[in-house]
Amino acid sequence: MVMQWGQFLDHDLDHATPSVSSESWDGIDCKKSCDYAPPCYPMDVPEDDPRVRNRRCIDFIRSSAICGSGMTSIFFEGAQHREQINQLTSYIDGSMIYGYSEELAREVRDLDAPLGRLKEGAVFQGRKPLLPYAGGQGMDCRRNLSESTVNCFLAGDIRANEQSGLTAMHTIWMREHNRLAKELRYLNPHWDSDMLYHEARKIVGAAIQHITYKHWLPFVVGPEGLDQLGAYDDYNPRLHPSVSNVFATAALRFGHTLINPVLDRLDWNFTVIKEGHLPLHNAFFSPWRIVEEGGVDPLLRGMFMAAAKKKMPKENLNTELTERLFETAHAVALDLAAMNIHRSRDHALPGYVAFRDFCNMSTVHSFEDLAGEISDASVRRKLAELYGHPANIDVFVGGILEDPVEDGRVGPLFRCLLLEQFTTSRDGDRFW
Repeated sequence: MVMQWGQFLDHDLDHATPSVSSESWDGIDCKKSCDYAPPCYPMDVPEDDPRVRNRRCIDFIRSSAICGSGMTSIFFEGAQHREQINQLTSYIDGSMIYGYSEELAREVRDLDAPLGRLKEGAVFQGRKPLLPYAGGQGMDCRRNLSESTVNCFLAGDIRANEQSGLTAMHTIWMREHNRLAKELRYLNPHWDSDMLYHEARKIVGAAIQHITYKHWLPFVVGPEGLDQLGAYDDYNPRLHPSVSNVFATAALRFGHTLINPVLDRLDWNFTVIKEGHLPLHNAFFSPWRIVEEGGVDPLLRGMFMAAAKKKMPKENLNTELTERLFETAHAVALDLAAMNIHRSRDHALPGYVAFRDFCNMSTVHSFEDLAGEISDASVRRKLAELYGHPANIDVFVGGILEDPVEDGRVGPLFRCLLLEQFTTSRDGDRFW
């Protein structure tokens, strides 16, 4: 559940807008070519990689840049650093449930009845409502029509169908909003639909904030980290609560190291359901498994009962993420670790050592200087082999390789970067 809450929360805070087209100016399709032609930014694959069928790269599309950034012009007085766009609100406000735009917010609302509710989908015997189905073709969820014709679900975030555990979280929070709206209508029969909707949304947003800071963050940063965060005092108008690039592109992605290769699914007796547990690669874009294999309850019970994956120095991410990620949608299955590194380079993040300096950690001149945070000597030797100099280490790589802080899930660097963001997200929010 620690992992799943982290992903759900991340989708409330940030989404770097991808390039508006997957083709270059010359008409090169990034998903079919290994050419470096913007916005195509493919990753080369070794010839002995078992995933390779007929290509030598993993397709990758750069994030959109803010207009004018990353360019040279006399009007800009020289080169401008390339900056990316966060499509979301940067606040912990439940945008993954309610939508990041007015158009999407209206699409997920039930406007047919004056009850302030979100749209509900199918209701099967003995179960509560599922999410509504999305319009359009939704081929990400119906790539194998012989397996299922169930379309993608509609939610406030376009990533809600990425994997079944995430879809389950979206489902129960849609239900919670509607439960609150029903109770508020009973208590305040004079309220109109908008009042019911917005008041229920306020309560949901507050609940998400409470769970994040009181129940999730303590597991991540440990007791010393909580002491550094401190208690909430008051709104600080001098703080800018925007999500930092390194938080979204590296630090919060520590959660990828907690993902198990299998999603446990348990019945009401907490025994395995007849369809069995769900290998992660079969959970990607598979809403039909929720519709046809017991709903979201078995997944939620599995999240409560299964511990997060143990962080291993020599296997930080499981092979379902590095060898089989979204394999039905790409010519070569994606590698989440490689994509995280590549995305940090796309966004031009400074390296691991530079962020150590930012966090006032010890100075690093050699790989042995990392022994205080990366205690495994074989890991330090591998870093030396791959990077040559400590200053070349990518911030995501260095961050996930650090030993966890006491009673926490991250090392000292990511704890620093997470606390920096969660402080500004809380204290810089005037509606907290």
